Order: sequence, then C-alpha cells, then structure tokens
Amino acid sequence: MSQQQAADSTPPPPVSFAEAFWYWLKLGFISFGGPAGQIAIMHHDLVEKRRWISDRRFLHALNYCMVLPGPEAQQLATYIGWLMHRTWGGIMAGALFVLPSLFILIALAWIYIQYGNVPVVAGLLYGIKPAVTAVVVFAAYRIGSRALKNGALWAIAAAAFVAIFAFKLPFPLIVIAAGIIGYIGGRVTPDKFATGGGHGGATKSYGAAIIDDHTPTPAHARFSWGRFTRVLIVGLLIWAAAMALLFHTAGGNSVLTQMGWFFTKAALLTFGGAYAVLPYVYQASVEHYQWLTAAQMIDGLALGETTPGPLIMIVAFVGFIGSWTMALLGPDALFIAGAAAATVATFFTFLPSFIFILLGGPAVESTHGQLKFTAPLTGITAAVVGVILNLAVFFAWHVLWPAATAAAPFSGSFEWPSLVLGIAAMIALFRFNVGIIPVIAACAVAGLALRLLVA
Repeated sequence: MSQQQAADSTPPPPVSFAEAFWYWLKLGFISFGGPAGQIAIMHHDLVEKRRWISDRRFLHALNYCMVLPGPEAQQLATYIGWLMHRTWGGIMAGALFVLPSLFILIALAWIYIQYGNVPVVAGLLYGIKPAVTAVVVFAAYRIGSRALKNGALWAIAAAAFVAIFAFKLPFPLIVIAAGIIGYIGGRVTPDKFATGGGHGGATKSYGAAIIDDHTPTPAHARFSWGRFTRVLIVGLLIWAAAMALLFHTAGGNSVLTQMGWFFTKAALLTFGGAYAVLPYVYQASVEHYQWLTAAQMIDGLALGETTPGPLIMIVAFVGFIGSWTMALLGPDALFIAGAAAATVATFFTFLPSFIFILLGGPAVESTHGQLKFTAPLTGITAAVVGVILNLAVFFAWHVLWPAATAAAPFSGSFEWPSLVLGIAAMIALFRFNVGIIPVIAACAVAGLALRLLVA
C-alpha cells in the first residue's frame, strides 16, 4: 500500500469546536453562487478535502434538507455542524452561514437608500436588473430540467404559472394544491411522481472520513421521542417569546410584529428555494403591507444575488427598507430601525430551519440508505417551476417598462438597452455556462457605462 493510500484509509483526527467555528465563519463570507454553489463549496471542503463526512452521508443529509421548506444549503451546514458537535455545533454552523450576509446586506441597504440615486450607483443597478431577470429565467430552467420528467409534472408547472399569473392566487394555496395533487398522483400513478426531491445515490469515495459510511451514529444523534418533544417545545417557546417581546415593546399592529408573523409564514413555505417564495414575499411586502416598492424589490434581489449567503436573505433588505421608509422609530433613528427590522426578518425566517434540523436529524440518521421522499414533494417541486417563471415575467415587465402600472401595463418608454443586456446575460448563462456573479458584474459595468454615456 502506498503512503497516499494508507493516508486515505485512515480518518483525519477529530475536529475541535474552535476549528469548526473558523471554518463555518469563513464559509459565511465565501458562500456565493446560490444553493448549488454553496453546496458545491461544502462538498469540496468537507467531503473531498477535509474528509469530515463521507460522500454518502453528505448526500443523505442533503436529501433531507431538500425536502424541507427553507434554504437547503444553510440547513445542510446546520445538519453537519449538529452531527459533529451536537446542538450548539448545529446552531453555530447555521448562524455563521447567515450572519455575515445579514451585516453585509444591512450595510448595502443603507448605501442603497442613501445613495441609490447617485449616478454611479443608479448606473450599476440599471445594468444589474436585467441580469437578475436572466438569472431567474435560468433558475427556472435548471429546476425544470431536473424536476419536470413527464407530462403530468409539466401540467402541474403550467397550472401553477396560470394560477399565480392570471388568477393571482396566493403562493401558499398553490403549494398546498400541488402537494395534494402529488399525493393523489403518487397513489394512482406512482411511476410519474417518483422523481422529485433528491440527489442520486453516492458511490464515490474520497478516503476514510471522520463521519464515514459505517461510522456508528453518535449518542446525541439517536432518535428518541423524549428528545423530539424537548426540541419541539423549546423551539416553539423561543418563537413565542420573540413574538411576545415584539407585541410587548412595539404593539400588535407595528411593522416589526407584522414582519415577525409574516416571515414565520414565509419560512414554512420556502419549498424549492428562495426563487419559489419570492412571489409570496412580493405579494405581501409590496402589495399588502407596502413596505417597499416593486422597483425596490428588484433592486433588493440584485443586491442579494451579489452577496454571500442564502438568497432568501433578501428578507433583511425588505425589513430594512420597510422600517426605514415608515420611520418606525422616528426620523432620528432610521438606521437603528432598519437594522432592527432586518434582524427581526432574518430571525423569524431562519428559526424554523434550525428547529426542523434538530427535530428531524435523528430520524434521518437512523435511515441510512432508506430515506424516501413523498410524492407531494414532487408535485410541489413541479409547481415551483411555474411560480419561478412567473417571477421572471414580473421582473422583465418592470425592467423593460419601468413606468408601467397594473392599470397601464405597457405605458412609458421601452428600455431597449435593458433588453439587450438581458439577452446577453441569458446567452452567457445558457450557452457559455458563465457564473452568476461574473454575469451580474459584467452587466453592472455595462449599465454604468450606458448611463454615463447618456448623461
């Protein structure tokens, strides 16, 4: 046996809590590229390079995270942190995945609202908006190419698009209906609803890992009803205490309390990732609560695409802009109000993710090679494709006809430069497989150049 083979057959030494802390902190600052990019980074670091966890165990955990509502990459980090260092390890990994993005978005939201009309900033945003529209179209394509394997799933996706585009049905209703259709379809024609949710089986080995294929489940990760009940009660008490604090300090009708309740509901409906729930966030924050405008929502997504962390972190931008606009704490405390609302939105969005992992992780650990996803998930995933396509149409409409309204959908001038930039971005994404960040950066520079030339 060669020296390299001998090294590969021996697991690395156990990882200390401090070493894990520094890794998860670094990941929080470099986790660009959306969930696919973030999962790829973790796989390279934790499976291939550091060998903290085997390929099979990594994908087994990912399959569980894919079936949950919420950001799967952040939940996967929480899961691995919990598996390695118990509850506090999971909380640390999940929190550090999010906190850098929260601080960055608070800073960017402040710059945006203070200097958004400065020619340089406005020019950059002008170029980013059509790029973001292209990214959303690309997201619909990527999810659809994996999820829509037969005519039944294509029909669900088309019905979801019509439901939200033409009939303005709320996103939660679409999710519930798709889940019911998937459940019935799974019983009637199981072969057509057996494709959703997961990733294929793992067969590749990168050497012995600390948590290997046959490593016994640690004591803290073994399922028991007593532990399940304790985690559930503690999680619900934390949520209730946070809501009670908002009610007591701000009142039941305050923006902060409304945000706490709304983002809790949004967190429970993020099947299929952030792109799927964005229409729901838009419906509430723009149309119902009027925390921000449609143009600001697009700008927020543009900023979210260019920062590390889960894309659903756009909720921090929504919270900041909404609280600032409404002068929640008075005209002399706009930044404090914005930062507080961004924190509230982030807390209530991600709290359910921690509860789901700590609740379900032990059950998942007892099912190596046996985890099966239900047909309702397949139906929901198909519907998500239609919802994301609707989001792309919505963004394209506001980018190409920025002065348009619901009453006059094609009023105002048509933005030909935005159309050219959007087409160029789609060619780069679809034809040349250019990364999202380079595409957005190139469009931002092009937008700035166009604005300076016009000026």
